[in-house]
Amino acid sequence: MPTPFLRRAALAAACAAPLLASAQTIQLTVQPGDPKLVVSKHIQGQFAEHLGRCIYGGFWVDPSLPVPKQGRIRMDIVQALQKIHVPNLRWPGGCFADTYHWHDGVGPTAQRPKMLNLWWGNTLEDNSFGTHEFLELCQLLGTEPYLAANVGSGTVQEMSNWMEYLNSNEDTPMVLERRKNGHPEPYHVSWWGIGNESWGCGGNMTPDYYTSVYKRYATFAHDYPGTKLRRIVSGANGDDANWTETCMKNIPLNQMWGLTLHQYTLPTGSWSGSKGKATGFGEQEYFNTLRNALKMDAIVAKHAAIMDKYDKDKKVALLVDEWGVWTDVEPGTNPGFLYQQNSLRDALVAGTTLNIFNNHCDRVKGANLAQAVNVLQALVLTDKEKMLLTPTYHVFDLYQVHQDAEYLPLQFASPDYGLGSEKIPALNASASKDKNGAVHISLVNLDPHKALTIETALPGVSWKTVTGRVLTSANVSDYNTFEKPDNIKLAAFTGAKKHGDKLAIALPPKSVVVLELK
Repeated sequence: MPTPFLRRAALAAACAAPLLASAQTIQLTVQPGDPKLVVSKHIQGQFAEHLGRCIYGGFWVDPSLPVPKQGRIRMDIVQALQKIHVPNLRWPGGCFADTYHWHDGVGPTAQRPKMLNLWWGNTLEDNSFGTHEFLELCQLLGTEPYLAANVGSGTVQEMSNWMEYLNSNEDTPMVLERRKNGHPEPYHVSWWGIGNESWGCGGNMTPDYYTSVYKRYATFAHDYPGTKLRRIVSGANGDDANWTETCMKNIPLNQMWGLTLHQYTLPTGSWSGSKGKATGFGEQEYFNTLRNALKMDAIVAKHAAIMDKYDKDKKVALLVDEWGVWTDVEPGTNPGFLYQQNSLRDALVAGTTLNIFNNHCDRVKGANLAQAVNVLQALVLTDKEKMLLTPTYHVFDLYQVHQDAEYLPLQFASPDYGLGSEKIPALNASASKDKNGAVHISLVNLDPHKALTIETALPGVSWKTVTGRVLTSANVSDYNTFEKPDNIKLAAFTGAKKHGDKLAIALPPKSVVVLELK
């Protein structure tokens, strides 16, 4: 069954076929939007797990490291993430969350007990980065903290105490301890995940069992004055429809604000054996990666349809709070640290995936790329004092214009990018209108060989000028290195022109472009 993303393209194809046949030009229409339908800024959220060098050696560095720091928080990373307006940051996991006991990470650092990170490399952690340090990081970033409560190995009381410690202002033992630890006022943390991957590393639960556990935890997840909680259900793995169906059927709507989905893109499509290369891959592996990434559209549509059965008013948000490209680790690195390079291919996956989320913004209200620093499809890579921004970072820089903007539907027919006997749509796109009336169109050309010519109609849009930026490179396998950190970077785009009342675009091969019309 075709997905909504592809059905829209197919519908447009029927209408535009005569034009395409004669002009070989893609006819794209930016349709009027509904002011009530907004692309949530939280779609561009990030993820920081205690995994590899994301926290220790990433955000939180040795005091002797010669980089700008506030305490031990690495400020060049903070400044880079401030620039792209990261809307929310998820912590402490991931699988790590269901082994994490928050009380071990507060109070005088020297008195905090050490712990083994059993999920990721059996490393010894000293708990020097805990709740206060994370919330200081969020304050520096100007971002919403998204905490994951320990359901797998924790207790209801432990979670409830954490919420009271952070959000109450009464003279309880928890609040007195918070004040003693240096924060007199409540933190007002509203985003709470109740468990993580409860079908797997969070406890290997059945959906029926998890929903019973969830309702017990949610009952003791209290609002406090000035802080209304957003209780978030640990949702499905990939296309597991039964998990979503059971959650939506068993959990009252007033007990959940959101439901999660985890869906990664593996170049080989297999969790057993090699997942695929981060660099040095050929066109077949490139094609396979993009084909697998495009499955996100059908998976989101599948879960959204189930949610619609129980929640016709779309009160419950779908949060794709783990997504991204997952490859084999870099040779010679700890396999438990999940450190991988980041190529132009991964940037194209990021642009494509964000377009999919934008086009499902009626249900998708949040998402979190895995992960922010030094892990999987990271925005930032570090090597001691060196730091680089990945191609994926630049996509988030481009797409920040969509944050909390009015969604504008698109209609177009994509040509195919084919390899062997398979083919995928070469073009994907999304559009929005910001509060100042500027229209932004994000376009991704997945074809590594062919440019695309697009003629765009914008009925009802009054505009005079078009500007844009582009991300591309000579090869889809190109990436930034610490020796050449700007090998792939954003550039001004001059391939869009006003042509009468329409917009003419020459979209380069293997590129991400965002246009602004004023």
